Amino acid sequence: MALLIHFLACCFGLGSWVAVNGLWVELPLIVNTLPEGWELPSYLTVIIQVANLGPLLVTLMHKLCPGRLRESVVIYTILSIGILSCFLLAFFWDETTVVAGASHSTAFFIITFFLSLVDCTSSVTFLPFMMQLPAKYITTYFIGEGLSGFIPGLVALAQGVGMAKCVNNSTGNFTGDGDLWSVETQYLPPNFSAEVFFFFLAAMMCVSLAAFCALNRLPRTFELSTENLVPDTVASVCSGLDNPVAEIDGEGVKRLDKGTDQSSPLLAKPKHSMYQLTFIYFLVVWVNAATNGLLPSVQTYSCMPYGNLAYHLSAALASMSNPVACIIAMFFPNRSLVFLGMLGLLGTGFGSYNMAMAAMSPCPLLQNVAVGEAIIVLSWVFFTGTLSYVKVMVGVILRDKSHSALVWCGAAAQMGSLVGSVTMFPLVSVYKLFKAGDFCTTKCPL
Repeated sequence: MALLIHFLACCFGLGSWVAVNGLWVELPLIVNTLPEGWELPSYLTVIIQVANLGPLLVTLMHKLCPGRLRESVVIYTILSIGILSCFLLAFFWDETTVVAGASHSTAFFIITFFLSLVDCTSSVTFLPFMMQLPAKYITTYFIGEGLSGFIPGLVALAQGVGMAKCVNNSTGNFTGDGDLWSVETQYLPPNFSAEVFFFFLAAMMCVSLAAFCALNRLPRTFELSTENLVPDTVASVCSGLDNPVAEIDGEGVKRLDKGTDQSSPLLAKPKHSMYQLTFIYFLVVWVNAATNGLLPSVQTYSCMPYGNLAYHLSAALASMSNPVACIIAMFFPNRSLVFLGMLGLLGTGFGSYNMAMAAMSPCPLLQNVAVGEAIIVLSWVFFTGTLSYVKVMVGVILRDKSHSALVWCGAAAQMGSLVGSVTMFPLVSVYKLFKAGDFCTTKCPL
């Protein structure tokens, strides 16, 4: 019975962020089809931030009407919306409408908003529901949540999205003047289409819903257990990696605090000076601004000049590095502020390189060299991985300090994400400071 519950908890966690993670790793394919082109990621970052209205409403309900909001009803609703949205996305993702004289992916944006609403709201409803089960099953849930980013990345790698080649195209009147030759980009068909990928996301959401139905019908006769595979202090923070608003849900966090207090009532809360706390919150704001707003908005501009394969690998592997970093933080935690500061500085260095290549688009450094492609892919992987580790450990430090510190951590993280997204959107989509190009036809100076 215990093994079955572990399996169900893992499957339930799959539905937490699988839709949004799936959209990011599929961008190398759909960015070549939708009219927004290379600006598409900047739109997505803003849409995801707007979708945080969902968890904020849930939090307000917990504060204003405590005990009246049933997590099970909310979870049934959002998972059903997620399944429906994935199916609709498979049929309408490439439909466009004319808005203000320009073609826009209106259907894609609307469906993406609902998928983001589902995933953001899951962060403040799934964990409180899991608090009804013994603590050992919560760890399994977090493993499933990590797989929600890892599995779409693997599937995207198998799909081979967005790969392209340069082909010669002859034009002319064939009257003896000779043919005119030009080079154009020809996109190779993936191993399976975007529609199949979106149906796969819908299937994963169905698995999550089925697992929740089974967990919700389990008899509540468990004896509380303190057996944990990893420390609760780390596992509880990993749920907020992609959506920091998860930590603002007072009721869910309080329940988690009670559970951990029972297992370790004698742990002394660490003390930090005002300067140390200022530095910690600065890390929270900066890391979330960089990973959730500033850099994702320009990933196309930093990777696409090297070719679709480079963009494809950077998107998929960076998505997979997030849960890997979380797992590393679980088993090899380091709370040293000096270490976290140096790691944050290292991650910022990788991010600066990515931003510099985006600013130089469509002619970045080492453009037509294999080394350049490898560097940009590894830079995105290490950027995401290092700053994800910093996110987790900073959250652990603040969680051990007090509940209010964790609430402020969530607020600071959300503020950073919002500022990063709002800052980059006009620079990318309004003022057009970043220039798009074509891998085959762009002529760059030597």
